[in-house]
Amino acid sequence: MTGTVDPVVAADPAAPVAASRRRRSGRGLPATVLPPLVFGVGGLLLWELIVVVGRVAPFILPAPSAIGKEFWTNLAVIWQAGLASGTNALVGLLAGAAVGILAAMLASRFRFLGEVSVPVAAALNALPIIALAPILNNMFESTSSIPRRLVVAIVVFFPVFVNTSRGLRVVDPTHRELMDSYAVRGWTFTRLVRLPGALPFVFTGLRQASSLAVIAAVVAEYFGGLQDGLGSRITSAASFTAYPRAWAFVVGACVLGLVFYLVALGLERLATPWRARRSG
Repeated sequence: MTGTVDPVVAADPAAPVAASRRRRSGRGLPATVLPPLVFGVGGLLLWELIVVVGRVAPFILPAPSAIGKEFWTNLAVIWQAGLASGTNALVGLLAGAAVGILAAMLASRFRFLGEVSVPVAAALNALPIIALAPILNNMFESTSSIPRRLVVAIVVFFPVFVNTSRGLRVVDPTHRELMDSYAVRGWTFTRLVRLPGALPFVFTGLRQASSLAVIAAVVAEYFGGLQDGLGSRITSAASFTAYPRAWAFVVGACVLGLVFYLVALGLERLATPWRARRSG
C-alpha cells in the first residue's frame, strides 16, 4: 500500500500543526503583529538606555536615535544606493534561480545528471564570497556590475536547486498512475505533474534565496568596482569614522532584504493559494 505525500507537509512538517493551533486560538492580525512590534520597540529603548547611561562610544555602538537621525538625513542617498544594490540582487536572483530550476529539472530527468549535480552544487555553495568577489572584479571592467550579479547568482543557485530537486522527486502516486494510464512520459510528465507539485518547494528555495541575494550583493560591493551601492557606502562611512551613518546604511540593507523576502512571500501566496487557505 502506497501513501500519498503532501508537498506542504513535506516542505514544512510543522505548518499544519501551527495552522491548527492558530485556528484554535483564534488569533487575528493584531495579535500576530503586536507582540513582535512591542518586543522590537522595547529592544530599541533598552539599546538607547544602555548607550546613554553607559556612555558607550559611537565607534563601538551608536545609539538608535543617532542612527535614525542619520537615516532620515541621508534618506535620498540610501534610496539611490538601495536601488543600485537592489538591481544587482534582483538580476542575480533571477539568473541564479532560473539556472537552479533548470538544473533541477535536468537532474530529475536524467539519472546521471542527478548523481553528479549535487556534489557540484555543494561545491559552488562552499565558495566564499570574500574570495570570489575580488577575482570576478579583476575579470571585468571596474565599472561593470556583472561581477556582483554573478556572485549573487552563485549564492542563490544552491537553495533554489536543492529545494526544487526535492520537490520534483515528490510525486503523488495517484497522479503518477493517472499519467501512466495515458502513457505520459518525459518532459510532458514533468510539465504536467512534477513542476506543479514542486511549486511549494520552489518558493521555499526562493524565499531563502531572496534574503541571501541582498546579503551577497551588499558584501560583493566591499571589494571594489562601482561605488554606488549600500556595501560601498557602508565601507566609505566606516572609513571616515561616521559610524551612525554606516549603521544607517546597514538599516537600509535590512529594509531591502525585508522587501525582497516579502515580495517572494507574496508571489508564493499568489502561485500557491491552496497553501494560504490551509494555513489560514
